[in-house]
Amino acid sequence: MMDLDADGGRDFKGLDAREAQEALAEELTHETEEQDSVSDDTEETKETEAAAPAVEWSEEDLAEHLRMVEALLFAADEPLDEKSIADRLPAGADIPQLIARLAADYEKRGVMLKRIDKKWRFVTAPDIAHVLDKEKVTPRKLSRAALETLAIIAYHQPCTRADIEDVRGVAVSKGSLDQLLEIGWARIRGKRRDTPGQPILYGTTEDFLQHFGLENIEDLPGLADLKAAGLLDARLPPGFSVPTPRAGDDEESEEEDGEGAEFAQDFLAGDDGEAADL
Repeated sequence: MMDLDADGGRDFKGLDAREAQEALAEELTHETEEQDSVSDDTEETKETEAAAPAVEWSEEDLAEHLRMVEALLFAADEPLDEKSIADRLPAGADIPQLIARLAADYEKRGVMLKRIDKKWRFVTAPDIAHVLDKEKVTPRKLSRAALETLAIIAYHQPCTRADIEDVRGVAVSKGSLDQLLEIGWARIRGKRRDTPGQPILYGTTEDFLQHFGLENIEDLPGLADLKAAGLLDARLPPGFSVPTPRAGDDEESEEEDGEGAEFAQDFLAGDDGEAADL
């Protein structure tokens, strides 16, 4: 039970219970107002501090800060935001002003300061980016399927896709033939006239001979040469043989220019105008 006669700053002696309660309530209200006043003074102090003018830096200080920002952006391996830059500079440094001055300094140089999603980094000036372009030839290894397809074409040319599949025992992927045609080691030699559907014939090219150091296609190694080089198993299946490579004549003669042009058009576009499947 609260002691109404306790000394809380006022004397409640001689007061009845009701008067004592009213007096106590008045005193509590007074204390609350004092606390609110102190809190308001604290907030005003904070607002005053926040509204205080920024630190005035000399030109020497600004130049030093500018060098710091420049060094940070050059050394960073990723774009930096203003907070990351401010954490490294003296307290109170005007980061937006420094970035603006640095961007102006580099506006006409080989590198420039660029904003990327509220972050900053140095990038090559777009108008001279071409001087950094470098062409590099990257050799590509042929897949095993493409090598096998090339070998079959070389030894059996001119041959059709069905001939290749018959020798390999598996379907020929379009990618293997496309790759050989793209690098220039295989070419289309016309159509087989004596077969229904007139399938496309494939053969090797002069680039193929040059790459492998062959004077002509007949210089490809035969069965004895392959055995001597250890490229064939000593125990070969009965009836195994290596065909004698021959250049052969293209199925389409030079006199069939009109028909040849029609064939090229048929090959490049299918029935619906799309590229024909090899």
